[in-house]
Amino acid sequence: MHPPPPLLVLGVGVVIVSTASILIRLAQGEGVDSLTIAAVRLAVAAAVLLPLALRNAREDLVRLRTRDLLLALLSGILLAVHFWSWIESLQHTSVASSTILVTTNPLWVALAAALLLGEKPRAAAVAGIALSLLGTLITFFADAHALSSGERPVLGNSLALLGAIAASGYLLVGRAMRGRMRLILYIALAYGSAAVLLGVALVLTRTPLAGHSVLAWVLMAALALGPQLLGHTAFNYALRHLSATFVALAILGEPIGAALLAWLLFDEHFGTAQSMGFALLLCGIFLAARGERNSAVDSRSPGR
Repeated sequence: MHPPPPLLVLGVGVVIVSTASILIRLAQGEGVDSLTIAAVRLAVAAAVLLPLALRNAREDLVRLRTRDLLLALLSGILLAVHFWSWIESLQHTSVASSTILVTTNPLWVALAAALLLGEKPRAAAVAGIALSLLGTLITFFADAHALSSGERPVLGNSLALLGAIAASGYLLVGRAMRGRMRLILYIALAYGSAAVLLGVALVLTRTPLAGHSVLAWVLMAALALGPQLLGHTAFNYALRHLSATFVALAILGEPIGAALLAWLLFDEHFGTAQSMGFALLLCGIFLAARGERNSAVDSRSPGR
C-alpha cells in the first residue's frame, strides 16, 4: 500500500486545524467554560498519546533525568497557558483576530532565538518581524469597535497574543529537549502535565466539569481528536517529505480557513483595517518562519 501524498495530507491537516476555533465557539455556546475546554482537550489527547509513548519510547523514558522531567513540566505549564488563554480569547474577540494573533509564534520564536540564544536572524526573519509587529498593532486595535459592545476585543486580542508567546516558549523548550527523547514521548509528557495542571486549576477555581450537554462533550472530543491529534500528525507527516518553509506557508491557511468558517457560521465580518493587519501578519509570519534556522521547531507545534 502506497503512503498518502504529502500535499494531500498537509491540505487535510490545514482544513482540520481550521475547525478548532469553530468547535471551541460552539462548545462555549453550550455553556462550557474555557478552562474546561482546554483541560478536556489536553486530557483526551494525553490519554491517546501516553500508551503510544510507553510502547514506542520506553527506553527513553527509563533514561529520563530530573532535568528532563522539569523541562517537560515547564513545557506543560506553557502549553496549559497557551490553550487556556487562546480558548478564552475566543469569548472576547473575533475568530479571525484570535486565530491570526495566536499563530504569530514564529515571530516570537525568532525574537527569542536572537535575544536569548544569540542566534543572528536572517534578513527574511528581520523583515518578517517588522511586518508582523506592524500587522499585530493594526490587528490588535482595528476591531476595538467592530464587535458588539458586550464583548471586549482588546482583552481577547491580548489573550491571543499571550497564547502565542506561551506557544513560543513551548517550542523553545522543545528545541532544548531535541535529541534527549523521542518526539512522541516529549509531546505525551507535555500534554499530560498540561492536562494535570489544568485539572488542578479546575478544582481550585471550582469550575464545573460535569453537567454539560452531550453535544458539548462531542465538540470537546472532536477538538482533541481532530485539530489536536489528526492535524498535528498531518503536519509532522508533511514535514518528513516537504520543506519546513512550504509547510509553514500552508499552515498560514489555518487563520484564513477559520475566518471563512466564522463568516459563514457566525456572520463575523472584518473591515479594511483588519484585512490590512491580517495581510501584513500573514506575510510577516511566513518570512519569520522562513528565516527560522531550525526547522525541527516546527515539528513540535502545539497545534490549534
